[in-house]
Amino acid sequence: MAAAAQPITRQNQAVNTSPFYSKQLRKFAAAAMVTMFTLIVAMVYLLPFGNMAMIAIKSEDQITGSTEGLILPMSPETFEYDGELHEIYEVPMPDGTIRELALVDPGRSSSDFVDPANPDAGLIPWEGSWRTLSPVMFFEPHFENFGEAWRLIDFPRIFGNTLVIAIGGMIGTIMSSICVAYAFARFPIPGKNILFIVLIGTIILPSQVTLIPTYAFFSSIGWTNTMLPLIVPHFFANAYNVFLLRQFFMTLPRELDEAAMIDGAGPFRVLISVIIPQSYAAIISVGLFHFIFAWNDFFGPLLYLLGNQQQWPISIAVQQFNFQYGPQPQLIQATSLMAMVLPLLIFFLAQKIFMRGVVITGVEK
Repeated sequence: MAAAAQPITRQNQAVNTSPFYSKQLRKFAAAAMVTMFTLIVAMVYLLPFGNMAMIAIKSEDQITGSTEGLILPMSPETFEYDGELHEIYEVPMPDGTIRELALVDPGRSSSDFVDPANPDAGLIPWEGSWRTLSPVMFFEPHFENFGEAWRLIDFPRIFGNTLVIAIGGMIGTIMSSICVAYAFARFPIPGKNILFIVLIGTIILPSQVTLIPTYAFFSSIGWTNTMLPLIVPHFFANAYNVFLLRQFFMTLPRELDEAAMIDGAGPFRVLISVIIPQSYAAIISVGLFHFIFAWNDFFGPLLYLLGNQQQWPISIAVQQFNFQYGPQPQLIQATSLMAMVLPLLIFFLAQKIFMRGVVITGVEK
């Protein structure tokens, strides 16, 4: 009886455990499909960036050769014979082997080759069209393109100009947006909700509507061809940044403000000691938003700085560089990559704080 019962017990165990394994298998399959889909989307999204990186490290001859399907920066192997350089090809021999030989004397139906490993052996005749042969290639990146582009575009100068515009405006927008958002989130202002709706409504106002009067104003006070129109206006807050910070401030308990007021803190002290220390994620997000905007802004600098080349930021300088060196795409792509390095580096270093600030500011108390 015991021997007969043992198989039944094992069978019952197999039946009882099979749903568990099936569930785990379904979870694994679902996770694998999601991961594969994410990787495919990421690869498609990054393909243009990868192509730009490949072009940036190619020579002009390699870019021309990329029309033949060469994605990587590959160059043909050469061998010096009788004082001249000759390309090396993969040559099929009569015995069925394939040898790497240097083409010395090309012909229509027959050509002469030489063995780079044994050039003293003399010429090797070969019957056939040498144009059908595959050249021997090797990986040869040209990182000197970055140095040449750095020198031609005077990158330190335009990099410094862009940093001044981006950091100056970022400081202004953070300071002004914090003050306005704090007032909307904490102060009992009459008609506060109506004022806030009007402020948010300015987001949909096209910049072209205010373009001419704004330019006329800055021209009348002599600010054209300077960085001031690109920095000073950001010290007067921005509806989008105010909205993000207000939403975050409203998630903070008012009991913290009241506790600080009991200890004798005024509104400004509450802002400095209570609100701001707990809002670093949202503040950094606002700062990054503006920094990336200012770094990529093209229209503003084009309007106010086109006549002052010494103060051009990266966006204008790269565009003008493209016009001058259009026939050399490797320099254009190298310059574009260098212009992208700092924003990408900042985003990856502050990614956690940035995503946390974006998520939390979308939640209203």
